[in-house]
Amino acid sequence: MKRDTISVTVGEQEIIFETGKIARQANGAVLVKSGETIVFCTACASVTADPNCDFLPLRVDYQELFSSVGKTSSGFIKRQGRPSEKEILTSRLIDRPLRPMFANGYHNEVQLLSYVWSYDGKHAPDALAICGASAALMLSDIPLVKPVAAVRVGFVNNRLVINPTVAEQAASKLDLMLAGTEDGILMIEGFCDFLTEEQIVEAIELGHKAIKEICSALHKWQQKLGKPKNLTTIRTLPQEVYDSVEKIVSPILPQALRIVEKQKREQTQSEINQKVMDELFPEGATPRFEMRDVQNALKKLSAKYMRNMILEENIRSDGRLTKQIRAIDIEPHFLPRAHGSALFTRGETQALAVCTLGGENMAQRFETLEGEGAARFYLHYFFPPFSVGEVGRVGAPGRREIGHGKLAERALLSILPARDQFAYTIRLESSITESNGSSSMATVCSGCLALMDAGVPITRPVAGIAMGLILEGEKYAILSDILGIEDALGDMDFKVTGDMKGITAFQMDIKIEGITPEIMKHALAQAKEGRIHILEKMLEVSPKFRGEMSIYAPRIETMQIKPNMIAKVIGPGGKQIRAIKEETGAEIDISDDGMISISAADFGSIERTKAMISAITAEIEIGRIYAGKVTSIMNFGVFVELLPGKEGLCHISEFDNFRIENLNDYVKSGEVISVKVLDITERGQLKLSRKATLGASPKAALEAPPL
Repeated sequence: MKRDTISVTVGEQEIIFETGKIARQANGAVLVKSGETIVFCTACASVTADPNCDFLPLRVDYQELFSSVGKTSSGFIKRQGRPSEKEILTSRLIDRPLRPMFANGYHNEVQLLSYVWSYDGKHAPDALAICGASAALMLSDIPLVKPVAAVRVGFVNNRLVINPTVAEQAASKLDLMLAGTEDGILMIEGFCDFLTEEQIVEAIELGHKAIKEICSALHKWQQKLGKPKNLTTIRTLPQEVYDSVEKIVSPILPQALRIVEKQKREQTQSEINQKVMDELFPEGATPRFEMRDVQNALKKLSAKYMRNMILEENIRSDGRLTKQIRAIDIEPHFLPRAHGSALFTRGETQALAVCTLGGENMAQRFETLEGEGAARFYLHYFFPPFSVGEVGRVGAPGRREIGHGKLAERALLSILPARDQFAYTIRLESSITESNGSSSMATVCSGCLALMDAGVPITRPVAGIAMGLILEGEKYAILSDILGIEDALGDMDFKVTGDMKGITAFQMDIKIEGITPEIMKHALAQAKEGRIHILEKMLEVSPKFRGEMSIYAPRIETMQIKPNMIAKVIGPGGKQIRAIKEETGAEIDISDDGMISISAADFGSIERTKAMISAITAEIEIGRIYAGKVTSIMNFGVFVELLPGKEGLCHISEFDNFRIENLNDYVKSGEVISVKVLDITERGQLKLSRKATLGASPKAALEAPPL
């Protein structure tokens, strides 16, 4: 068990990589440490490849063990099971930059597992997991072409920070996860509070410098300890297969790729594919080629013809120029009974967004290593198979649906009003009813419109657009509003959301390493043009959010009380709050900071509830006059209830300006009288005086609270 370690310092954090002691039977295994956060990563591959497989069967799983922070799951079942949303999203972050860096033709099944074994609450584990998975692959015999590394970039106190602490990130205006190699960026996942394109480029360039340092260290470590790469199972496309397929399709495939309508184009391509199969695999004859090689050649030729068409003629499959946006059609308030809805159609991509408003009990509960919480805004994205004319599985959301939904959710998060301005919990539901590229950006547009239709006072509308790239040598073309075929056969999928002045979210996946800062700036500038165009179309239909909410939406308001008053509102065993709910019919939710959310079918019930809570939490002030109810009459004075549960004594000598022998001759139990608070003793007893109010204006007395 020979342990070997290396150390890299990026930003203000030291990252330590260790191998040799744990999981020695895995192809590669690495511990990554930063502070007291430890992530364990392994890489394993099958010995042989499935002969019929024509893609890389890569499986990535990331798990945050609750034992890493000394706790167990709060649920009934203590064994950790189904991955959380956070774990699924992090698994995608690991997968996306590593997948394009495997050797071409490698089709062995690969599994990457990452576990958070220790978490100190300061050093985030997700970027470490990407670096650890890359390191495990580099030390193994699995053919990853070169090291990949990742860092997070924050914008704290107007300065960019590499790998900010969790506390720093909470105050950051930027959450940028960046992954790449020494030579280029492969993956970007970023969310920000309306930063400019120039600020984003600066953050990416700074992050890439840190990535280069990590990759350089991993490369030296590989040279020292790495196993020889196993290239024996790599399959290359025989030139004879490529030439044979090209001879058949070259007269017809280029024209098929120019068919504007997606379904007709795909039908024609399917007929061409069948023609190839009929000629190369005649019935009864011994096949000359492998089926997988023929399919691979068809894909390569489709990419070649489409890319040449764009680069040489500036024409795309649907007839558009590179900067053109597809036709947009918007129908707000599409569903009359929904609280808010919008149907957004852009070309052959269509999204129906529905906004539902509710109280605190509608919030999405979650549990992470940091603790438990509830999200008052969340977005669910649905991609049914009929949206692309297919038959497929319907059930629990896949990783793609979760990833697309979270991207759109965080793109819209920056425009939501503060809780004290809009107390509702907001659920957005996006159903993709038709898809031909960039359904997640259609979700951002339709989701924003549905929020406006529901009467949510958003701070500013936003739109989203997906950009593509075709790069051949030094020649390239940036594509606005990409099609599905351009995503599949192109080099980049770059999504950007925001408004005219700033960006709220951006996500980029790149299949090649040749992306330069100049190309990045060009893509961002062109994305801004397209984003503004789409936003202007949205504002033509919905210039601002509706002034009135749907009659079917519940009415919700908030009020703030002091945290030390929470127990009084709830009462012993919840008796007080239950009584209020029964009397008013309202739903009441109280947070630990004293913020109370009140929801009811009408504003009258809300106002009665607020009045009752105000009476319970009101504090008695010395020198103030109150209208109180006499609760009991004694020989020495009367007890008067000023507020619910708060009563004091008006001594007989303070009742009137003359001597009184029997108080029963002057006042009755239940009668409302005006009294002034003379003093509050250390024990909290109230000393009252009716005599001090005699001659005072009747308006000086407070209205009696509801009892």
